[in-house]
Amino acid sequence: MNKKLPLQCPSCANKLSVTSLTCEECETTVTGTYSMPLLARLSNEDQLFVLEFLKSSGSIKEMASQAQVSYPTMRNRLDDLIDTIKKMEKK
Repeated sequence: MNKKLPLQCPSCANKLSVTSLTCEECETTVTGTYSMPLLARLSNEDQLFVLEFLKSSGSIKEMASQAQVSYPTMRNRLDDLIDTIKKMEKK
């Protein structure tokens, strides 16, 4: 089963921080309080969009073609993601 990383506290909806990392090979555990990288805080859908954007070498035209949507639709999707990232950077 592939568990998804929670992005918000299920109790109060605030952002979560990482407090433990474990090596699956030797079982070494590192503990502390670390902030999550911005890209990891994006929704799964937004993360997939970023990956597709990179794999298409930043070609919105190619992404629109692959997704079978219009260029303006894909451009709007990118603009929405840019706005989301800018808001996250301000927090």
